[in-house]
Formats: sequence, C-alpha cells, structure tokens
Amino acid sequence: MLDIKLFRSEPDFVKQKLEMRGFNPEIVDQILELDKQSRDLTVKTEELKANRNKASEEIALKKRNKENADDAIAAMRQVGEEIKAIDDQLDTVSTELRNQLVSLPNLVSDETPAGKDEDDNVEVRKWGEPRTFDFEAKAHWDIVDELKMADFERAAKVSGARFVFLTKDGARLERALMNFMIDMHTTQHGYQEMVTPQLVNAASMFGTGQLPKFEEDLFKVEKEGFYTIPTSEVPLTNYYRDEIMDADLFPVKFTAQTACFRSEAGSAGRDTRGLIRMHQFNKVEMVRFEMPENSYAALEEMTQHAEKVLQTLNIPYRTIALCAGDIGFGSAKTYDIEVWLPSYNAYKEISSCSNMTDFQARRANIRFKRDKNSKTEYVHTLNGSGLAVGRTFAALVENYQNADGTITVPEALVPYMGGQTIIK
Repeated sequence: MLDIKLFRSEPDFVKQKLEMRGFNPEIVDQILELDKQSRDLTVKTEELKANRNKASEEIALKKRNKENADDAIAAMRQVGEEIKAIDDQLDTVSTELRNQLVSLPNLVSDETPAGKDEDDNVEVRKWGEPRTFDFEAKAHWDIVDELKMADFERAAKVSGARFVFLTKDGARLERALMNFMIDMHTTQHGYQEMVTPQLVNAASMFGTGQLPKFEEDLFKVEKEGFYTIPTSEVPLTNYYRDEIMDADLFPVKFTAQTACFRSEAGSAGRDTRGLIRMHQFNKVEMVRFEMPENSYAALEEMTQHAEKVLQTLNIPYRTIALCAGDIGFGSAKTYDIEVWLPSYNAYKEISSCSNMTDFQARRANIRFKRDKNSKTEYVHTLNGSGLAVGRTFAALVENYQNADGTITVPEALVPYMGGQTIIK
C-alpha cells in the first residue's frame, strides 16, 4: 500500500509513476480530495466532541448547584446527533479512501524500464548456449509419457485438467530437484529453511497483495475462510505481520518448499500441455526482510542465488528486467529468469525476483526500530522463486534428452537420485 503522505507532498511524482503502469493519473486527485474530506471531517468532529465534553461539565456543575439543566442537556443531545452524522460520513469517506489506496500498485523504481508490455522488457544477461540436437528433439510431455515418469490422463480423471501424477523416476526427479534447491539455498546462500502452512487467512493474502485485487486467481476453502497459497511468499512474508522487528535481525532470509495452487484465471488455451502452467505445482521460494537502504543490493544478490541453481544444473537461461507495464502489482523492480525450452524454441519464465520495498510491509504492518530510541520504520520485503520446480523439471528433461530416448541426470543431481545417472 502506498503512503498517503507521498500523495500530499509529491502528487506529480505519484502521477508520473502510476501513468508508467497505465493508470489514469486523475486517481491521484481523487485520492487527495478524499484525504482532504477525511481530514476536514476529523477536525470538525473533534471540535464538536470538545464542545460536548465542555457542555457535559457544565451540566454536571448545574446539577451539583441544583440548577435546571434541561436546555443544556437538549443542546448536548443535538451535538451528539451531529457528531454521529459526521462520524458516519467520515467512516464512508475513510473506507473509500482506503479502498482507492489498496487498489493501487507499488510505484516502480527509477531503474525499472519504461514500457507497456512484455515486448518492452530488457534483457540484462544470458548464460549458456541453447543445445543443438543432432536428432529430432521431443517435448517434455512426450518424453515423460514414454518413460512413464508422469500420468496426465489419470490426474485429469482424479482432479481435472492442469494436474499431474508424477510417477517412478518422475517422482524421484521432482524430489531430487526440491532437495537440491533447498540444500543450495541453506548451505551456500545463507537462507533459513522453513516449513510453512499451505492454508492462510484473508489477512495474510491482503498483507502480500493478493487480496482484494487478485481473488479470482486464488482457490478458497469457503467453509473455513482459508485460501490455498499461490506461493510460500504469502506465509513467509506474513511471519512478522503486525510486529516490530529488531534491527540486529537483518537481513532475514527464509526459504521454503511448498505446493502452490493457482486457478490460472484468464489462461485458457495457454500452455495446455505439459508442466508449464498447472493448478498445483511445487516451488522453492526465497523471501527476505531488509532495511530500506539495503533492499536493492539484496535484490541483485537474490537474483544471483536463483541463477546459481540453473548454472549448477547447466541449463541455459536469460535474465530480463521487467518494464513498468509488465511488472507485478506489488513490485518496484523485478528480474525474471527465463529458462531455455527446446519444445518452445524460446525462453520461458522460471523465476521472478522482486523488491517490494515497503509496499507489503505497510499492508502487513511490519516495522522495525534501528535502536530503542528511534522511531519505527517499515521494512522492505523481497521475494523470488528459487526455482519453480515443475518448470525446472521440464527444462531438465528437454535439455538433457538423448537420441535413444533416455535422459542424462545432471552431475549435481546424481547424489540426490541415489547415484542414478540415466533415466530410461
């Protein structure tokens, strides 16, 4: 959520940043008008309440002096009715003001490229060369079917489209990837492993920005009012919700492997085959809590941590900086890492690493104090996939396929596959 003080002090700056995202800058004027109404009504009701308190003292004095206080009592009732009417009006204005504020995205960083959509994203770097095959390469959905590593048909019977059973070596490979990623982030990159709830309440979804704007993308357990998590960013970021953190905690670096659940609203017809766009998938997530002055350096480091997974697996990828028109709702700056998939003859997103600055912290009320005498400040939160396991699985299968239909297990994964070097 954005700071209303910024609207008051730098309205033109806010307009310019929102316009970069495709928002009508007039909303800034609407918010400022609501803010003015709210402040004016607050002053008015406080004056009336002060008058009521004074009248109440006068009535008490008259009663002690055995004087008639009927007129004063009637006048005080009239003031009370005026206060109630203004309080009701203030509640309406304040609610509308809050609704407007929570509907707005984060302001993009000055380092975020201008642009309208994904065509305007900027490639930052590439790593590795896409493999040239001397045989007809297959798509991962055909490979896993032939090697009995996955069963999409029975998953559709049991659950529906965009679900999968991973079987035999497929299940083993998925588990190996998850363990490999978690071990790398904990032993090499300094993250603390967490096992999180995978059902969260609405307050948690609001804190990280999924609610109210993106409810259609979520699965909800209606009876209990829980939501299944779209990513472990949600429980991990809300770990410190409504708390004041000690400065000596920073940086706080969490990682967790969870199932993730997404309705994929609006994705009909897109990536309907294989493991790229599922309703349920595994992901290893990284979340960081940082002091404001350190968050952009932390973003660079976290992105490198995600890239290191692909480098160690020796799978080609590229890193791009998302433009203002393609960046996520809560992010000020985002890098997407895209892995090379031969079946698409293109790079596909496998990780998104974002600096949310204080946007989530304001919604979730996560603050810190530099010392016991300093005022509270909002922390900066960051999150990144380290990586999406299903997409890594798909990329590995396609990039390591052999002419005889087998898959070579990357050297780094062999210990996690019990010494197995070939899937056949």
